[in-house]
Amino acid sequence: MKSIRIAAGAGFAGDRIEPALDNIIRGNVDYIIFECLAERTIALAQKEKRSNSDKGYNYLLEYRMDKVIPLLKDHPVKIITNMGAANPVAAAKKIYEIACKNGLNQLKIAAVSGDDVLSIINNYSQMPMMETGDKLETIRDNIISANAYIGGQAISTALAEGADIVVTGRAADPSLATGPIMYEFRRSYSDYEFLGKTVAAGHLLECAGQVTGGYFADPGYKDVPDLWNLAFPILTFFENGNMVIEKLPDTGGILNNLTVKEQLLYEVQDPMNYITPDVVADFSNITVEELGGNKVLVKGAAGKRRTGLLKVSVGYLDGFIGEGEISYGGHNCVARAQLAEEVIKKRLEILKVDYKELRTDLIGINSLFGAATVQLEKTEPNEVRLRVSMRTDHKETAEIAAREVESLYVNGPAGGGGARGDFTDIISVASVLIPEENVNFGITWVGGPAQ
Repeated sequence: MKSIRIAAGAGFAGDRIEPALDNIIRGNVDYIIFECLAERTIALAQKEKRSNSDKGYNYLLEYRMDKVIPLLKDHPVKIITNMGAANPVAAAKKIYEIACKNGLNQLKIAAVSGDDVLSIINNYSQMPMMETGDKLETIRDNIISANAYIGGQAISTALAEGADIVVTGRAADPSLATGPIMYEFRRSYSDYEFLGKTVAAGHLLECAGQVTGGYFADPGYKDVPDLWNLAFPILTFFENGNMVIEKLPDTGGILNNLTVKEQLLYEVQDPMNYITPDVVADFSNITVEELGGNKVLVKGAAGKRRTGLLKVSVGYLDGFIGEGEISYGGHNCVARAQLAEEVIKKRLEILKVDYKELRTDLIGINSLFGAATVQLEKTEPNEVRLRVSMRTDHKETAEIAAREVESLYVNGPAGGGGARGDFTDIISVASVLIPEENVNFGITWVGGPAQ
């Protein structure tokens, strides 16, 4: 039975590179996918592109490709990645530059565009934002980016036209695997049952080390060996839609029924209706079976017709955050930190600071679950860190929070140390749905005879 092998190369923008290199060298794989985009990531990339038209791609792209491209001489693996972020063409050019430097100028690199829908997003100003229900027009003046989640068809098309490397912008995470699988098995994008299986494969691979024990580990409950040497997964996809996911021998981590089940449920609100640009996948009848040796058989995924709508991540300027932190240690440290907290609040009142939101936390005591969940008299720590964060519409106001925390060095309780302060603009993300027929992909070729 025909099969293809796809390796994970990254699960987020800042992921490590060593497991990816190991998969290329030892994994006997046909493809490796680098999934490096989150919702806010692309909005921040669009902001960078505004400042420099040659940027806007993943900040580790050059670092990764400097290490990966030389390996292609002996291991001709095809690369699929959304590291193009806001600027796939610039990313493709940079990859080709690295390829030429390594004597691989014959590589054909496809930059997939079309996900950037900023030019038409105002046509949908009456659409409700999924997060709040408010109409998109309420943030219209502050919008800086709008990127639709596109599916795997553009990737399949690029591969059919001879691409060795495909660089996309905001392709949906599982579509990085859907694209090559659909191309290799020459399946139609109206074959929804098969598409659902490809989405399951992509979903298992998209977070890389998360399915091999990363984020799974909980000492004493879910032990993971050699987490420092965590492997990234490799998935073999068979012609009938079954798949085996594994990790390389002599690597850290663990791959079993539990890790696979956790990953299958990750970020899936309704297992019967997992909506993607390619298909509405159905994971409800998936079965997993351990084969031994850190290998798991997965089968039973299905799918049905896609919705005809694409989710668009709209990035917008949402004010500023000013933040400051300071630590207190030793006897009575919690009381001193609480006094410092009171000082900050009184100071902001005196200065008549106009802010939209103020949050103060004692890190390690109430920053996650709130003060009501902790009995301080039973959990008095030896150290505590006060964090103050303030959200405001004005940069100058945000700076005040940072300055006031720093002033606690000599104007606050005894023993404060390690103060830091910072302020930054807030890039928030809203989500709306638009018809898929209004989003059209294009391919720009860089290098190779396909140009």
